Amino acid sequence: MTTGAIRVGERLPAARDLAQSLDISIHTVLRGYQILQSEGLIELRRGRGAIITGHVPHDRAAIIERAHQLVADARLIGLSDAETLDLLTKTLDTN
Repeated sequence: MTTGAIRVGERLPAARDLAQSLDISIHTVLRGYQILQSEGLIELRRGRGAIITGHVPHDRAAIIERAHQLVADARLIGLSDAETLDLLTKTLDTN
């Protein structure tokens, strides 16, 4: 049974292969890989591909989780995404 879980050190599919299997642009996959690299989740190695590093600072992971929960809670009470974003922007402006 496949769980979808990945482990540190695993290699991601080649960008071209992933793009083809998902029927999306290779540029979309490459951009996604670049984002994952900037987040510290993967390391891009020329000729070896993308390797899972899993080095996500705990505090960043916690903030991401709380952001997901905030969006879910806001949607649960009927706020639109635009309203939620507006509330966050106002909060940033007051701090």
